[in-house]
Amino acid sequence: MDQLERAARDGKRVALMRRGTEYVVVARRLETTGRGDRLVGILPMTGDEISFDLTQVEDFHVIA
Repeated sequence: MDQLERAARDGKRVALMRRGTEYVVVARRLETTGRGDRLVGILPMTGDEISFDLTQVEDFHVIA
């Protein structure tokens, strides 16, 4: 969780694996919802915002 918080604060790229699909996003913020935490990021290719429920994320890596 600390790595994701730092990535969001510094605007770093994060590679996430969810349901067998890898996403690379620029981390924007972490949100706490009634269901748990989620990471909100921007897709670099399109600029679209996408959110990931952290309970569904299989693996992640902060890209330096």
